[in-house]
Amino acid sequence: MAGLDPEIWDDLRALGHRMLDDAFDRAMTMGEGPVWQPMPQESRDHFRQELPRNGQDAGALYEQFLTHIRPYANGNTHPGFMGWVQGAGTPIGMLAELLAASLNDNCGGRDHAAIEVERQVIAWAAEMVGLPRSASGCLVTGSSLANFIGVITASRAAGTSAIRHAGVGKSRLVGYAAQTAHGCVSRAFDLAGLGSDSLRLIPVDAAHRMDVASLKRRIHEDRAAGYHPFLIVGTAGSVDCGAIDPLDLLADLAREERCWFHVDGAFGAFACLSAQQAPLLTGIGRADSLALDFHKWGQVPYDAGCVLVRDPALHAAAFAQTLHYLTRADRGLAGNAPWPCDFGPDLSRGFRALKVWMTLAHYGTGRMGEMVASCCAVARYLADRVEAMPDYALMAPVTLNIVCFRPLALDEAALDSLVKDLHESGIAAPSTTRIDGVLAIRAAIVNHRTTRRTIDLMLEAIDGMTLRALGTA
Repeated sequence: MAGLDPEIWDDLRALGHRMLDDAFDRAMTMGEGPVWQPMPQESRDHFRQELPRNGQDAGALYEQFLTHIRPYANGNTHPGFMGWVQGAGTPIGMLAELLAASLNDNCGGRDHAAIEVERQVIAWAAEMVGLPRSASGCLVTGSSLANFIGVITASRAAGTSAIRHAGVGKSRLVGYAAQTAHGCVSRAFDLAGLGSDSLRLIPVDAAHRMDVASLKRRIHEDRAAGYHPFLIVGTAGSVDCGAIDPLDLLADLAREERCWFHVDGAFGAFACLSAQQAPLLTGIGRADSLALDFHKWGQVPYDAGCVLVRDPALHAAAFAQTLHYLTRADRGLAGNAPWPCDFGPDLSRGFRALKVWMTLAHYGTGRMGEMVASCCAVARYLADRVEAMPDYALMAPVTLNIVCFRPLALDEAALDSLVKDLHESGIAAPSTTRIDGVLAIRAAIVNHRTTRRTIDLMLEAIDGMTLRALGTA
């Protein structure tokens, strides 16, 4: 048998139906059982086997999935998952993944329907944040790569296109972001060959937003020292506490200083869909480029990051290649240029756009905006409860959906241990961060399944663990 298809399809078809039913049953009962549980050694050892020479029955493999994989998942689909900014997925997204796999399209380019779906998604994303629908973009693994593409595009647009051939050399390019910017921005400077020291980290104000006066002063100092300021990075939803930089003021300054304005809107950009939260992002549509993740607040299954660039010509100038084996034709399968591979580093790309397209088309921006507003309302509920508890402190303003707090009686070691105990209890999974140098519990309300009841259960557990840690329970 030369091919890999089954000779008889009936058994595999029946197994596929069982898998789908099991997946729906799990989705319908999400919230029952623990958020997360440690993987036992027996299951870890199951994945220490040698390369198989002979195949196994698909049904047996599925039983191994049920035994050793599904019970020990990351937990971000559960309403009690609040530790990191990770979306919970949706049933429609799950089905879209199945359909995309059935086509197995390579979306690097060429003339097929998947490319048109991605173009539609990019146009919708641009409209969502206020960029022109003519903006270019592509779907990527996540905002780490999207921010990297933004940095690369900005550096090539800075009048230094020779970098593509001669390298960074002595360009002395420098960029600017808040001290609270995501670490992937600094890493992007590193990977781009600019060096992480070329990213100047600017102080933040009491609301954890980039201080514009400090930024302007540093730009002028760098110019006087012979550097070439080329990029200002604003954050729409900081990773630590959800703060939003003053995007309108940053856009003004970028124009004044002839800098590229990039916005890291990994999760916060989706606040544009909520009438209540959208005013917080005034100025986001003035970005020259923007990163966002549909797999975060957009609830699309992993992975589905996105980069948008206002000027398609500048975007393509940074990435497009003319190679004989990638010739663009005027018709046939090699037509339909420009291709997604002209806007990023990947030639081999999956059909990410289908799950994004189906999610946005199924729910609509109205319902997605209501979901965003609901997450923010749940976060506000948590903040209000914390502020009403005399033995607790709210550690940072709650701008969107991230709440940082701590029991005042615990030292850092005890607080760190409490969060680990909370994870292992299966009740809730927040994370920790540092706010002004002080360790805090960080609850990111990104899951559309998280409710006030979820918050109550978490606070009840934290309160009990705190009392036991103090020996007063």
